[in-house]
Amino acid sequence: MPLLTRRLRSALLATASATLVAAALPAPEPLGIGDRLFPELGNPGYDVLAYDIALTYRGSNTEPLDAVTTIRARTTAPLDRINLDFARGAVQDVEVNGQSVDFGSEREDLVLQAPRRLPAGVPLNITVRHTSDPRGSGDDGGWVRTADGLAMANQADAAHRVFPSNDHPSDKAYFTFRITAPHRLTAVAAGLPVEKARHGSSTTWTYRTEHPMATELAQVSIGSSAVAHRTGPHGLPVRDVVPAADREKLEPWLERTPAHLEWMERRVGRYPFETYGVLVADSPIGFALETQTLSLFGKTFFTEPAYPRWYVDSVMVHELAHQWFGNSVSPASWSDLWLNEGHATWYEARYAEERGGPTLERRMREAYKLSDGWRADGGPPAHPHGPTPGQKLSLFRPVVYDGGALVLYALRQEIGARAFDRLERTWVRAHRDSTASTADFTRLASGIAGRDLTAFLDGWLYGKKTPPMPGHPDWSSAKPA
Repeated sequence: MPLLTRRLRSALLATASATLVAAALPAPEPLGIGDRLFPELGNPGYDVLAYDIALTYRGSNTEPLDAVTTIRARTTAPLDRINLDFARGAVQDVEVNGQSVDFGSEREDLVLQAPRRLPAGVPLNITVRHTSDPRGSGDDGGWVRTADGLAMANQADAAHRVFPSNDHPSDKAYFTFRITAPHRLTAVAAGLPVEKARHGSSTTWTYRTEHPMATELAQVSIGSSAVAHRTGPHGLPVRDVVPAADREKLEPWLERTPAHLEWMERRVGRYPFETYGVLVADSPIGFALETQTLSLFGKTFFTEPAYPRWYVDSVMVHELAHQWFGNSVSPASWSDLWLNEGHATWYEARYAEERGGPTLERRMREAYKLSDGWRADGGPPAHPHGPTPGQKLSLFRPVVYDGGALVLYALRQEIGARAFDRLERTWVRAHRDSTASTADFTRLASGIAGRDLTAFLDGWLYGKKTPPMPGHPDWSSAKPA
């Protein structure tokens, strides 16, 4: 990268996506790591080891939070400039390795001038003092405003709307959260509690993860919440965070989590993190989200009487299954999303079958019928189309959910149930706390099956048309409309 000129006076840079107070850098530019679906997401030249994120909430979810984000990283290439993903907040100042530096913004990147040319392989410590703005609209993601506070929904590319980061799942890191809020509120975050300190009219809550986490999986909840504690398998601490007024109403659902954990462990092995629980937000969100160690649900998901019991139960298992598939084993790129959603849907469907829902075969036969239409609309499972402009959540189409589960069903039909179960357990064990790709899955499946499955899986993962289903020559796919 070209060297920047000497330090310049600070100036205000206005962008369409963020309001950043910045020094006037010559032509800052977004870089990205070249993800096919989000080409400007993530940043080259460094590997983040840990985040320390301090947030101060004043009591209103319509006002920006004061924040300090400290990033401990290591360079992987020589750097003159350092790009961070950050899109919604005002930056007051930035330090790199203890020195104040110039900074600027372009689209959704915060661009820093290194104090000197940094060689590869050296420590990189960045401190950004900024605000974190919960005011947003539409499909942007990031902070979710609840009836009594805030929660996070950062998938797929929205963590940088909350804090500066290398916002791509391929760069996982450890997290510490320090949340200061008025005494009347409760703050909870991913990981385990470390400290709770009262000072004046506020309390600071500190949480820390014991395993690396992708930025899109970070969770912080602030509100008038009750925290219910129970014990899962092997003494695992389970904590649920719910609106205090709804604790008794929600308890019949929350108390099921230990049994869900036991069910998943019997199929794929021991739960991979230090704690688990359900976060119920008093917000009309139309989705659930597998934020690491604390899955997010909207309250109406549990209170809507039209939902059958088996359905609610199975969706809870879907988000729990993500703790193995997507969280512990994260996608190497967003094109590998089917590995997350296909597996979570697979275990959701198997659980539903046992609890009064449709059989797995029936669900997969229906998915097969619709599969060609899904591929036409959204691309094949492992090469999905990007999100519709202005509708970021449209990335999460049926082709990566039931379409991804259909790939797994076809694979089990091809290699047999015993080999398939071995593959599932080996996958989450071999790639625990790391990232993996569709190519990695194909290689592992071939090794366990004892034969090359590349040609077989290529059709299922990348074909425009759905291949014939092994063992079901009578299954047919409806023609796309």
